[in-house]
Amino acid sequence: MFTATLIADPKEANLDQATLDALCGAWGGGDARWLNPNVAAEFSVEEVPSNAAQSWEGLQGLGVDLVVQPREGRRKKMLVADMDSTMIQQECIDELADVAGVGERVKEITARAMNGELDFEGALTERVGLLKGLREEVIGQVIAERITFMPGGHDLVATMKANGAYCVLVSGGFTAFTGYVAEALGFDENRANRLLIEDGKLVGIPAQPILGREAKVQALLEISERLKLDHAEVMAVGDGANDLGMLHLAGAGVALHAKPAVAAQCDIRINYGDLSALLYIQGYSVEEFAS
Repeated sequence: MFTATLIADPKEANLDQATLDALCGAWGGGDARWLNPNVAAEFSVEEVPSNAAQSWEGLQGLGVDLVVQPREGRRKKMLVADMDSTMIQQECIDELADVAGVGERVKEITARAMNGELDFEGALTERVGLLKGLREEVIGQVIAERITFMPGGHDLVATMKANGAYCVLVSGGFTAFTGYVAEALGFDENRANRLLIEDGKLVGIPAQPILGREAKVQALLEISERLKLDHAEVMAVGDGANDLGMLHLAGAGVALHAKPAVAAQCDIRINYGDLSALLYIQGYSVEEFAS
């Protein structure tokens, strides 16, 4: 048995009854129910139809995401989340670079690295090098003035934790930012790279070892083993090429507003919904949200 979940952008709330009924009827589905009126709904289906890809394309044209999963085991016991452009709406290194006056150059490198065009470690080293001499207090300034949370993030972490899940923030960014984001959203732990600072200024070299794609995979492996969880019980979410390892390893790997080259390699793609979509695909209704 499978579950098909339809999700719209909560700001648009443009999923209507006719669209739900049409897909449910065409697929021979049953038990259709609204998880959040005009935002998310689901129905059960015995088998995934052969035209599922075409249905997904059609719904994308309406601004609606479609996720089909095995019904059993949808609710996960662990969340592993990327930070930049996932739990927050910015890339923290780009924001630091903007203040340092090298924003355009760093943004270009970031975009290429997240799309998988550049080696992550080399790209991070180059970008941090461009920040050499930046005053340490700029980090706090960027956090206070430029960092905003991705909609749905508070609901996601609070609801999963309220239902017994363990939540981990893993980032190719920096601990100065993950510490703030993890505390604000309620993550149980966080891992990221460290910026080296001397005399109140950035040295321009990231601390070793650099946390990249393999380190994110290792975090998932280590923590799930520590908690005695199977990989099938883990949900991972990210948007960049360095997230693909953990997205493929997790029982549910979600590409959230991901780069095209990344989304193409993932089965669960959320292009319109926000982070609350990760609750809907687990079968939570909006009435069950913890915050």
